[in-house]
Amino acid sequence: MKTKLVKSIMAPLVVACALLTMVAATASGQGTQGGTLQGTWQMQITLTDCAGHVIRSFPSLIEYAAGGTVVESNGGTPQALKTPGEGVWRHTTDNSYAFRFKFFTFNSLNVFTGWTIIAGETTVDSTGNANTGSATVKVYAPNGVLLATVCAETAGTRFEL
Repeated sequence: MKTKLVKSIMAPLVVACALLTMVAATASGQGTQGGTLQGTWQMQITLTDCAGHVIRSFPSLIEYAAGGTVVESNGGTPQALKTPGEGVWRHTTDNSYAFRFKFFTFNSLNVFTGWTIIAGETTVDSTGNANTGSATVKVYAPNGVLLATVCAETAGTRFEL
């Protein structure tokens, strides 16, 4: 009688423990595509004219969240003149990932001046704590006309406690 009771209690507990392990692995990015990119990264962004001539360089923080969303904030433009970048990311191959995000821009009188879309790829190194990549930066007027295209080289390290 006791053996049947113990077995009837243990079977669901074993299943629950297995499910909990799978959920915890997924939440931490293990066993999912793109798990090694997931997290917050300290980035150094270098803008070029796409011919290799540096325009400027600045720091950025980029968060790649579970489920494929991106939130970005950078030191290249005062925060009063732009919204945070918001977008998406996905695993492509091996340790490589594609991303795309957009932010809106304003002038000092808080007048909407357009938006910028950044699209690129990044590769996480074998330690999982550094990445490098490149991107295309497209700047649009409020009416949707493309004003400028520049390139960006990116390099970053994982932001941790």
